[in-house]
Amino acid sequence: MRFETTVQRPVETSGVGLHHGVPVNLRILPAPPGTGIVFVRTDLNNFTIPASWKFVQRVSYATSLMRRSVLISTTEHLLSVFYSTGIDNAYIEIDNLEVPILDGSGEPFVRLLEEAGRQVSRKRRRFLRILRPVSVEGNGKRIAIEPCDSFELSCDIFFDHPLVGRQTLELAVTPENYSEHLAPARTFGFEYELDQMRNMGLIRGASLENAVCFDSEKVLNPGGLRYADECCRHKALDLIGDLALIGRPLLGRVIAERAGHAMHVALVAKIMSDPSLYEIVTLDQLEQAKSESSPVATSAALAAATA
Repeated sequence: MRFETTVQRPVETSGVGLHHGVPVNLRILPAPPGTGIVFVRTDLNNFTIPASWKFVQRVSYATSLMRRSVLISTTEHLLSVFYSTGIDNAYIEIDNLEVPILDGSGEPFVRLLEEAGRQVSRKRRRFLRILRPVSVEGNGKRIAIEPCDSFELSCDIFFDHPLVGRQTLELAVTPENYSEHLAPARTFGFEYELDQMRNMGLIRGASLENAVCFDSEKVLNPGGLRYADECCRHKALDLIGDLALIGRPLLGRVIAERAGHAMHVALVAKIMSDPSLYEIVTLDQLEQAKSESSPVATSAALAAATA
C-alpha cells in the first residue's frame, strides 16, 4: 500500500477487559492523514493517548499505555490488527481503561474493520526500513530484527505442555496472511497459573469464551484449538501489536525466540533510540533506489559517464 489509509465509516463493539474485568465500549472513527492511531478516553473528557512506544507504561501479561496517569490497557490485539491490515490513522474512542478482549483473538477486530471499510488518502505511506541488525537478549530469550524490504517474522516458543512444546512460525505479514493465519489465534494460559494471576489482580475477565486454557493434559475449551500451533500464532499476533508502537509500517525481518511483551517493547525502544539503525522511506523511494543500484542501471550510468 503506497498511500495512508483510515476507516471509511465509524464502527463499534463492546465487551469486557481480560485483566480488569470491566465492561467497555469501543468505537473506531476515521482520522486525517498523519494522525496515527490515537486512543480517546471518552469517560475522561476525551483525553488522548497516541499508540506510541513513548507511552508504554507496563508490559506484564499485556501491553499498557499511559499519559499523564491515564491508562489504556491490553492494546496489543487491536493494534496488531490495525498494523497488519494497513490502517494507518484512526481514533479509538473507549470508555474504560482496557480494550475489550472479545473472543481473545484478533478476528473480531478484523471483521469490524471490514465493516468499517477503507479510505485511501493522497499522503504517501512512510515506512521505517531497518538498515542494520539489532537484538535484545536475556535469560535464554531473544528478539532481533534484520534488514529486509518487506515485513517478515519468525516466531519460536516453548512451553512444557504435551499439547504445546516447541512451536515455530515463519510468515510474511500481509493483510491476507494475517487474516488467514494469525487473526483467529486466541490468547492462552495454563490452569496451574490461574490462582497466582488472580492474586496479582489479573485475568478478572477471563473465561473459556475469550481464552484458551490448558490443564496438565488437555485443552479445557469445548471446541478445542483452532490450530495445532495456536499458541505460537497468538504470540506472533502479540508481537505485531507491540511492534505497531513504532508508529510506522515496518520493513524488516523479526526473529523472536521465546520473547514476550517486555522484550518486544525493549526492541522497539532500542530501534527508536538510534536513528542510525533505520531510514524513513516511501515505496517510490525504495523502488527508485533499487532501480539505480541494479546491474542494468549501473551499466547505463557507466556508459553515460564514459561517452
